[in-house]
Amino acid sequence: MAEHGRLPCPFISCGSSDAFCWNDVKLTGHCKSCDEGYPSKEKQFDWARDKYPLNGNKDYSMNVTNFTPKRIEDVSDGSYVNMRGIQSNVMQEYGVLTYDTRQEYVYPSGGIKVRNLKEKGFYAKGGFKGDELFGMNLFTAGSSKMVTITEGELDTLSVAQILKSSYSNPVVSLPSATPSKKLWENCSDWLNSFDKIVLSVDDDDAGNALADRVSKLFPNKVYRVDHRPYKDANEFLQAGKGREFKQAWWAARKYTPENVMNTTEDFLSLYQDTPEHQYIPTGIQALDDKILGLMQGHFTVIKAPTGIGKTEIMRYLEYNMLQREVPIAAWHLEETKLRSLLGLVSYECNDNLTRRDLIDEKGAEDQVVDAIGKLTKDENFYQFYLSDGQGADDLIDQIRYFALACGVKFVFFEPIQDVLVGSSDDSKEQMLADLSVRLSKLSAELNVGIVTIAHTNDDGQMKYCRMIGQRASVIIDLKRDKDADDIKERNTTYLSIEKNRPCSEEGNAGMMRFNTETFTLKEVI
Repeated sequence: MAEHGRLPCPFISCGSSDAFCWNDVKLTGHCKSCDEGYPSKEKQFDWARDKYPLNGNKDYSMNVTNFTPKRIEDVSDGSYVNMRGIQSNVMQEYGVLTYDTRQEYVYPSGGIKVRNLKEKGFYAKGGFKGDELFGMNLFTAGSSKMVTITEGELDTLSVAQILKSSYSNPVVSLPSATPSKKLWENCSDWLNSFDKIVLSVDDDDAGNALADRVSKLFPNKVYRVDHRPYKDANEFLQAGKGREFKQAWWAARKYTPENVMNTTEDFLSLYQDTPEHQYIPTGIQALDDKILGLMQGHFTVIKAPTGIGKTEIMRYLEYNMLQREVPIAAWHLEETKLRSLLGLVSYECNDNLTRRDLIDEKGAEDQVVDAIGKLTKDENFYQFYLSDGQGADDLIDQIRYFALACGVKFVFFEPIQDVLVGSSDDSKEQMLADLSVRLSKLSAELNVGIVTIAHTNDDGQMKYCRMIGQRASVIIDLKRDKDADDIKERNTTYLSIEKNRPCSEEGNAGMMRFNTETFTLKEVI
């Protein structure tokens, strides 16, 4: 057999260690990686030698066991075929080689990142490590006031072509959207030599995370191009919108991390775009005098020991919301879904219809059906629950779904401590603290009111975790003398405001009396 395979490719632009095949009869060679051919009739291939023939007219010295590609300045072979609207002269400036099946980007140290044009993927050749910027070697440090960084090589070529100033205004690319720490160490001095770092990156999670990182590494230097309505620079180029990209590039705004504001535009946007938090009256006059009503975008906690009537207070608030046609979602963990529904029906009918035997006894079937129709006619009421094994993450997901997909304005659930059922007492404190922080942030993010019940210990503190109260905007404290001789007193729950961050008003907030015949609450004036 005259065919010798799995040999190092002699082309500098390739760097494959095992893709070259040589036929010692025909005196021709071919690389399966770069698809280059090697015709030669002058010399017969000899594996024992360290020289490969190239195009039949020149020897390229190469160490077979230690192949090291040269820098892009030395690359002279290959073609510069237009791709995605990029001109050949721009590709040539950046040393980009294009073949039928791949495009090669040679990085400063000689490593090659290869774009597979058939399978739409990337792979490395020639010792590519991804710890430097593509095109960085073409520009002297501090050669311009500005340097532009993109997320990909094609975008770098696109920006360079659109701006038509490749050498006066450096344009470079990151090897990936998540560059390594080593890259920033290698390139920090070079990037710091420019007054402005302009980012032309995608408007997605990866692009935003990248912008945040660069802005922290190079404070007060980072500006970001607004690509809208396109995804990246190459889309501008392909759409024939080079002029529009150039305008966006010149208009690039100084970038600050997502969680930082410092420009006039930032603060005006905060003022103009933040949705107004709406107060919804509770229907309890003395309570509304203190807190104005339940507030969207805030986390409210109703606290009391067991058996005081917390659930019934919450049900009263739910019914009031439905009467005002405010979309709500509710979950009462300590009672069945049917009991929760019939509790609302009892308010609608002003009668105790909380059990099927009572409904049958009173002949109130039609009444109940009619009440359910009224409570749900506008599809403003969502009842939900968590299955066994579900916990805090699932609750957060449920609330997000109700707010974003269903337009719910308030979510009621209770008790918060039982969301973590199955957890040990030792672990509950931290888990409840974490959940309280997440609920507080979620209510503000979604502009949804979240109302929960928290059990207290004998000392009046939140059971398992005091952080529940620390993260709440409003805390409503309930008290009731369950052992009072007077039946009215036994059924009277006293409300007080322990914390009121929005309005500052605290103290006595009225009282509610439970009617044992109708199973409903009514404010005592």
